[in-house]
Parts: sequence; structure tokens; C-alpha cells
Amino acid sequence: MKRDEIQAYGKAHKAAYSAIRKDILAYDKIVVYRHIKPDFDALGCQMGLVHFLKDNFPNKEIHYVGDDHVSFTPRIFPEMERLPESFHQGKGFLAIVCDVGDAKRVADPRFQSAGKVVKFDHHPCREDIAEDYVLDVNAASASEIVADFCLNWKGKTLTKAAAENFYIGIVGDSGRFLFSSTSSHTFDVASSLIKTGINMSLIYQKMYEKPISALTRQAYVLNHYKVTEHGFAYYLIPIEVENELGIVCEQGKENVNMLSNIEGIEVWASITQDVDPKDPCWRISLRSKSKDISALAAKWGGGGHAQASGCQFKDLSQLDAFVKDVDGLLAQGK
Repeated sequence: MKRDEIQAYGKAHKAAYSAIRKDILAYDKIVVYRHIKPDFDALGCQMGLVHFLKDNFPNKEIHYVGDDHVSFTPRIFPEMERLPESFHQGKGFLAIVCDVGDAKRVADPRFQSAGKVVKFDHHPCREDIAEDYVLDVNAASASEIVADFCLNWKGKTLTKAAAENFYIGIVGDSGRFLFSSTSSHTFDVASSLIKTGINMSLIYQKMYEKPISALTRQAYVLNHYKVTEHGFAYYLIPIEVENELGIVCEQGKENVNMLSNIEGIEVWASITQDVDPKDPCWRISLRSKSKDISALAAKWGGGGHAQASGCQFKDLSQLDAFVKDVDGLLAQGK
């Protein structure tokens, strides 16, 4: 098996990989965490690593926690574990945090009670939450990084179950290998995962198959999208429409890429109302053909990557200002 790219990547992160291996070997109890409101990458790298650890360290106690996804669990990934408060006392476990840049977005804040925290991530680091970590903001996904870590651990086995989860994460965050963050290393890792015998056709079916009711949701998008002068397309889903369509806020972005690959549309977004009393807002999933939208997303209380970011505003009265900001970004250089 040719693994030049993987080996080179492993050498670049040799010290970090070595430190995290030692951390894993040092603890008998390990909990794998990821960010709230998980996507394919968050769940893929989390569960891929869980499978890898369980397969190679059967005597260790391995757990996975966080919020369940409205659609992906249990359809694709297992429902998350609910660990008792007593487990988190005494700093007797290792916390491995995946795909999240800051503490407030980790799905279970009790990771901070671990004896040690390590992290794998591809988001810009907003704060230090781990003692040992691998950070590569150029990676297409966190799953690519964690899979590479596993593939570079000599003497350990990467099973088909682990590979399937990592592959789902890579496909999800690379936009099916379409985003500019996709590199030769991304394909090299994907190739190694495929060689475990995973069924790619079945994976894509599980990831993207939708119920017949999805046609009604797609019809709503097609009948209500708007496009600005410089090519920003978006659709708005207020709570009344969510109820009418039978969806929750988290599902509002599921059709955002219906607006992609359209001539004249350069950036597109879903804007969905979240009525959670703890954090009411309008959640925005922002995508781009080529413009780097990450700085704009950060300005609007979010962040992410050059072509795929998320952000929010608190009140619908801010919609015009947000749209003007995006359209202004697109006007630059024209």
C-alpha cells in the first residue's frame, strides 16, 4: 500500500502524535468529545476514534458523549452515552476532544474535569483547552487528521467500522471532495480507508437519502430564496415555517447546497430561527464557491472555513446588515 502522503503528514506531526499516543497508553478510561450540534465530521471523527480505541485496546474503558443529532443518530451513528456525574469526579480519565476550537462549543463541559485533555482539530484555535493537540487549519476535516493519526500508529489496526466513520466525516466536511481544502493528502487518507473494504455506495446512501417529505422542504427553498446584486443567495426559515415543514432548527440547513453550482451565485446560506430560550437567535450556514467567508462569519459571531462557515444574528432586524455585509464582500474585486 502506497502511503507516501500519509507518512509525510505523520512526520510533520510526529511529536504531537507521539505525545497523544503516550496519553492514550497512560489512561485506562478515555472519553471522546466533539462539538455541539454535530455534523458528519464531528460524529465521524468521534466514532471513528472510538472504534479504533476499542478495537486496539479492549481492556480500556472507552466512552463517547454529546448531544444526539436529529437525523444522523441513530440512523447513521449510535445514540450518545449518558455518563453519570460520578464518572467525572477524581480526574481519572483522559478526554480526547475532536473538531472544536473552544471550550464553550464542546458538547459536554465536563471534559474539563479530566486528568488530561488532548485535541484533534482543523479550526482556528480560539483558546487553549488541551495540553497535547494536533491542529491543522488546512485539513479538509478533523476526520482526516484523526484517521491519519490512527494510520500512523504502527502495530495498530484500523478496522472497516472505524474507516467507515472517518470516511463519512471526510466526505461531509470536504463537500464530497469539492471544497478547496481538499488536498492530495485528503485523497490519500480516503484511499487507505477504502482499502479496508468499506461499501462506498452504502455510505453515500446512508448519508444523503431523505424521506419523501424532503421534497416539500426543497419546494419551500425554491419558492423563497433571494439573490442579491453581487450573487449572495439565501433563504429564511422562521419558526412558523419550521413548524409547518415539520422540522427543527438543526434541519434548516439541510437544503443549503441546493443553491450551489448556479451561475451568478457565489455565496449562499440558510438562515433558520432558533427559539431555544437559552440562546435564541437566527442560525446561518454559509457556503462559498471561492470567496473566503471565514472572517465575515467570525464578525457575525461564528467562524469556520474558507468555503463553509457558520454564524448567527440575534434579531431579524439585523438581516439587512448581514446581507449587505456578504454582498459587499462579493463586490470587492469586481
